[in-house]
Amino acid sequence: MGDYYLTAKETEKAVLVALSEQKQSDEKTQEYLDELEFLASTLGIETYKSFVQRLEKPDIRTFVGKGKLEEIQAYVIDKEIDTVIFDDDLSPSQLRNLERDLNVKIYDRSLLILDIFLKRAQTAQAKTQVELARYQYLMPRLTRMWTHLERQRGGTGTRGGAGEKEIETDRRMIRDQIAVLKKKLAKIDLQGATRRKSRSNVVRVALVGYTNVGKSTIMKLLSKEDIYAKDELFATVDSTVRKVVLNTVPFLLSDTVGFIRKLPHNLIESFKSTLDEVREADILLHVVDISHPSFEEQMTVVNDTLAELGVADKEMIVVYNKIDRLSAPEGEEAFDFTSGIDTTSKSTTNLFISAVEKQNVMEFRRVLFEKVKKHHMKIYPNYLAPEFF
Repeated sequence: MGDYYLTAKETEKAVLVALSEQKQSDEKTQEYLDELEFLASTLGIETYKSFVQRLEKPDIRTFVGKGKLEEIQAYVIDKEIDTVIFDDDLSPSQLRNLERDLNVKIYDRSLLILDIFLKRAQTAQAKTQVELARYQYLMPRLTRMWTHLERQRGGTGTRGGAGEKEIETDRRMIRDQIAVLKKKLAKIDLQGATRRKSRSNVVRVALVGYTNVGKSTIMKLLSKEDIYAKDELFATVDSTVRKVVLNTVPFLLSDTVGFIRKLPHNLIESFKSTLDEVREADILLHVVDISHPSFEEQMTVVNDTLAELGVADKEMIVVYNKIDRLSAPEGEEAFDFTSGIDTTSKSTTNLFISAVEKQNVMEFRRVLFEKVKKHHMKIYPNYLAPEFF
């Protein structure tokens, strides 16, 4: 399919649009906009301005009110903006109305995330999963101005005029492609299930967490292999599995796709086979960026997604990462990492580390070793497990 998520221009100029509930603080609204800008920059889109409107619910026709839409429209014309990005999903009718009124390309949050996943996917399975989710999402959202498939045909994917007849042709093409992708994915899933079955005699540990919390860095730390780890959203889309040995006790460690607020439902559905690594794990390592101002909210997003996958009750180690970015309050000698965190749960172990600076890494290895050893001895009861060293 090629790099059809790229535009003909080197960099797209965009504005961001978000609704804010009356009770939502300005700080929280800005935090959400910062995340949306980070998502946009991941696709090489440059943000010029953000527009926020306080509404309890979106306008049924154009998402924002008439006055705010006119304000956006004036700015788009004046600054020659290419793209308007909304921090929520748009209905098919809202998308049509906005494209007609603003006469530029419109991204909603789900389409933006789907295009990032498409850019990041490396394996045949991940590419197939993302393409399927993207087609399913686009199916009811094709418009006369931009059918989203023009880039496949070699066009720019921005301003243009596909007629109703062409849209119907695109819909048929999408339906056919969805059928092909579902068959392809079923075959790949079967191969994956067979591969996972062959690992039934090995303890399995899976890394989970919000995107950009340091999962790949921890994977690299434990496996001692050169794994891609960078400060960016969705650095890992493909599931990566490595064999790790701690004190002669082996286990398989898998790094899975990061979760995010308002993750597209179609994407979760398509990635459920990849997330079987999480379902079939004996232990989950829930990595948290404790330096993020909303790490509790990010934890809730992850826990809710795990509950949707039916794995919320698995044995879990919560790894609060990036403690090197925290500093003690004025007048105090040390930072109390446990402040405000429930450390009384018997089913959850809490650890505080810096994977980059290797702070408390030895304690992390020791705790993980003890957990893995316990499961390893269930598989091999006669195994004489060593003490941690």
